[in-house]
Amino acid sequence: MAARAKNNVIGKDNDLVWHLPADLKFFKQTTRGHTMIMGRKTFESLGNPLPHRDSWIVTRNKDYKAEGITPFHSLHEAIKAAEEKGLETVFILGGGEIYRQSMKIADKLIITEVHENFEGDTFFPEIDLQIWKEVSREEHRADEKNKYDFAFVIYNRKENA
Repeated sequence: MAARAKNNVIGKDNDLVWHLPADLKFFKQTTRGHTMIMGRKTFESLGNPLPHRDSWIVTRNKDYKAEGITPFHSLHEAIKAAEEKGLETVFILGGGEIYRQSMKIADKLIITEVHENFEGDTFFPEIDLQIWKEVSREEHRADEKNKYDFAFVIYNRKENA
């Protein structure tokens, strides 16, 4: 699950570069009750574990500890733990490197596409339409609360891809 700009920017200086309350509401509704896997920097940008979700943090730091999280030392290790627990749905929340690694194993992408270009230092990988098929799109216009036009888009991995 990610929010990305037209130029694939997802962040700058370990923070989002836009504020879309509708996206935050969508994120909260979609991830509630599920396990979220994210990198350490992404977790630290949130400040705390999010309520009503399990926060699994991928970090190279073997001594990393934070209240309310489960640490892992690789994405592979976290995915294996999810499989062992029988979790059907696990959300990958970034950052850029975690997204790059997860594109090889994900079966669905839930993307908020912000219809603007932004300067940033963290990017979402290109979505290869030879591998991914758009299966739904819900467009939203900018309004008094949401400064930019955006869409909620779901891509499923194509069979044999």
